[in-house]
This record gives sequence, C-alpha cells and structure tokens, in this order.
Amino acid sequence: MSLYAEHMVSVFLPHLFVGMVVNFKIAAIALVIGLALGAPLARARLGGRMASAVAAALIGLMRAAPTFVVMFFLFNIIARDATLFGYSIALSGVMTVALSLVPYAAAYVADNGVEALRHLRSGAPLAALLFLPNVTRSYFVLVMSSSAGAAIGVGEGIAVILREAERLPSPSDKFILFAIGIACFGIALQAGFALVNLVKRRLGHLVTRTGESVS
Repeated sequence: MSLYAEHMVSVFLPHLFVGMVVNFKIAAIALVIGLALGAPLARARLGGRMASAVAAALIGLMRAAPTFVVMFFLFNIIARDATLFGYSIALSGVMTVALSLVPYAAAYVADNGVEALRHLRSGAPLAALLFLPNVTRSYFVLVMSSSAGAAIGVGEGIAVILREAERLPSPSDKFILFAIGIACFGIALQAGFALVNLVKRRLGHLVTRTGESVS
C-alpha cells in the first residue's frame, strides 16, 4: 500500500466519518427545534382567521429565509463572549449552523403538519402518518444543507474534505479525494432516502387498501 493510500485509510477516512457525524448532529438539532416551532404553527394554520393569517405569514417568511444569510447573521451579530443575566449565550459553530437551518425545518414541518392534521380531522389516520417519512426526508435534506458550516470553520464532513484537498499538490489526487467524499456522503444519504421512500410506499399501499383519501 502506498503512503498516500495508507494516509487516506488511516487518517482521512476516520476524520471524514467524524465530520459526517457533525453533519448529522447539526441536522438533528435543526429538526428537533423545527418540530417544536413548526407543530404549533401547523395547528394555528387550522385555527381562527387571525391565527391562520399570522401563522401563514410566519411560515412564508421562514420558507424564504436564505440559510447562508441567517448563518452569517448569527455568526457575526452574537459576540463570542455575549452573556444574558450572567449566562453565556454565545453560539458554538455547530449551533450557529443548526439555528440557520431551523427556518427551513420549521416551515417544512408546518406545511406537512397542516396536511397531517387535515387527514386526522377527516378520519384518515394512516394518511396522516405520511407526515413521518416526509419529515424524515427533510432530515436528510438538512444533513446536506449543513455543509454550509464549512464557510464558518465548523469541522463537518465537507470542511474535512476541503482541508485535506488543500494539502494535495496533484489534481488527480484531489479528484480521488473528492470522489471518495462524494461516495461516502452519497451512500449514507441515498440509503436514508431509500428507506424513507420504502416506508412511504408501504404507507401509501395501506392508505389505498383502506380507502383513505390523501387529497
């Protein structure tokens, strides 16, 4: 085994896998907060006229919020030594990226939550359960979006790949490096999407067999 190949196996890949764990951690934080914010908004959308209008406006704003803009706003507006009532409120890089993804997550949860609540109210609980694979799909989208953290120095998977690529003088070696990185992310994400699609198809078949409406 060449020194380069040995380095890739013993150094780069372990660092890449650690970085990918950070991507999945960021996505999990964003989705949990998104669920906490999106669920009440979905409920409000089906409430009174005023509550529905306010919720719709908030969801629209969150849906349109650019992740990069939110991330750099949080990164630059909150001082590293910021405190509130004596408690530190400074955000770590991971939390900064996670919070920048919350608007998308909350809007997605709210949109799908409205459909799920409508199905429940119409007596179609299986159709409402489609909310789960839909939200799980959004988790993997958040994993992909978490790579924005590389721009502010978060040690996630893409940052590991870029850092390693800077050390390689040969374009061919860099090509191999990027190919390995794409393959690692691709396998993990495609496996996740495949599982979500399988669950969604199974639920769809059950909905069809029971005669529930998904319109």
